Amino acid sequence: MKPFSLLLKPAGADCNLRCSHCFYRSRATLYPNTPQPRMAADVLERTIRSYLATDQPVHLFSWQGGEPTLMGRDFFEQVTAVQVEHGGPGTVIANGLQTNGLRIDDSFARHLARYRFLVGVSIDGPPELHDRYRRSRSGEGSAAGARAAVERLRRQGAEVNAVTLVTRANAGRAAEVYDYLKKEGFLFQQYVPCVEFDGEGGLLPFSVGGDEWGEFLCALFDEWIRGDVRKVSIRDFDSIVAAILGRSPSLCRMEKECRHYFVVEHNGDIYPCDFFVRRELRIGNVMDMSWEEALRSPVYERFGSRKSEWCEECARCEYLSLCAGDCPKHRGDPSRADGGKSVLCEGWKRFFRHALPTFRSLAKEVAEEEASRAAGLSSGTAGTASKRQEVRS
Repeated sequence: MKPFSLLLKPAGADCNLRCSHCFYRSRATLYPNTPQPRMAADVLERTIRSYLATDQPVHLFSWQGGEPTLMGRDFFEQVTAVQVEHGGPGTVIANGLQTNGLRIDDSFARHLARYRFLVGVSIDGPPELHDRYRRSRSGEGSAAGARAAVERLRRQGAEVNAVTLVTRANAGRAAEVYDYLKKEGFLFQQYVPCVEFDGEGGLLPFSVGGDEWGEFLCALFDEWIRGDVRKVSIRDFDSIVAAILGRSPSLCRMEKECRHYFVVEHNGDIYPCDFFVRRELRIGNVMDMSWEEALRSPVYERFGSRKSEWCEECARCEYLSLCAGDCPKHRGDPSRADGGKSVLCEGWKRFFRHALPTFRSLAKEVAEEEASRAAGLSSGTAGTASKRQEVRS
């Protein structure tokens, strides 16, 4: 069986914030008769038990939303109890939680730490940048609450990463955002471009285009390369080095196909990608479909293969092996999963021209260090290796 992970939406699109750039809020229209979606105990048990029954090197559960912490601590205690019950000897289970942090108190943080959840907290930079779009129903900013949540999580011993959405508000201030996150102690960072379209295929005002994205990446790289290569892990940069070394990158948008995970909605409905949770792409439901059947689903197979149906310009691009045409969501018309060129294309090209020679040198260093370490291990010398975890965006 091809390895896959699960991205679960236990509270669907429901959220305690009203971020103006949220792409998932519109998914609530799929379930108009469920104003407050919540995953039921039988759906949770069936999802976890059936997934743990599949053969995976690591069984990865990514809990996202909306806002998954609306389910409360009791729900996540149930999650870990079911995982322990059905895990079995030798089963490796990893949990990731993507959250705005506002509902996490000390007891919730303690549970996440105890079961080693990797918690990705949405932080878009200093408060004035973060609060530009991330606001409550009443219009209050959420930066102070997110920062307090990070402090609670760290106090309880949880591992916390920063997940930063790059919008029109912070795209021109990469150095400031990076410096802020570093000073706040975030040594593992993930940057996600905000690309949302209006009904006519134009970018919405808070989105970034190719120019803004390229400028952000170049400025971010320049700050990082000065002295933080061995100190700060940036997921995009890690993935580029991995790709140069011929390894699988950790970012699905750099892969040649889109069949790496399934989305499980609150009611058990299965979709191929959280950017493409649409009625016509519903694969089935966990209550009456096995994961083997989901993997063989014509909907899933067709969706995955369309990633590599590149336009002519992409097919002959020198950087195709690194960007793979970018995420299908970024390819102009959001109503289709193939065709067209990413609206971020020129930004990616600018960045690769700027940084690729250095990345190739870094990849060479990594390969040489690994070869030296392997030689040391074979002769009985102890070696070390770095370890990191990640949350899917």
